[in-house]
Amino acid sequence: MAAKIINATEARVGTNILIDGDPFTIKKIDISKTGKHGHSKARIEASGILKPGKKVFVIPGHDKIEVPHVDKRKGQVLSISKDVSVMDLETFETIDVPCAEDIKSELAETNNVEYWNVEGRTIVKRKL
Repeated sequence: MAAKIINATEARVGTNILIDGDPFTIKKIDISKTGKHGHSKARIEASGILKPGKKVFVIPGHDKIEVPHVDKRKGQVLSISKDVSVMDLETFETIDVPCAEDIKSELAETNNVEYWNVEGRTIVKRKL
């Protein structure tokens, strides 16, 4: 479920949005002016949060965009295998979190990491 819904013209660079159920971060947005009989348009370039990739699309300025709730947390790496086993530093619960290969190569046991929970899906974002 989305935390809130905004108009396309209210979005700014750095805003997290949902596109087809996948979370993206806006990297560039261009908003055109309204015409005599037209509506404003928003051209949005966004990059994926959970999966690498880029989307570019144009939507009317009055269209609604879903903004997901992103919970940024800190944890300690317990073990590294296919996924990274992370212990949350606040609740001390242990979870297995997927991680990109370039970040996984930097990690070792007992390293602290920042992981994000985006709409129920988690991913390790960076080493602290």
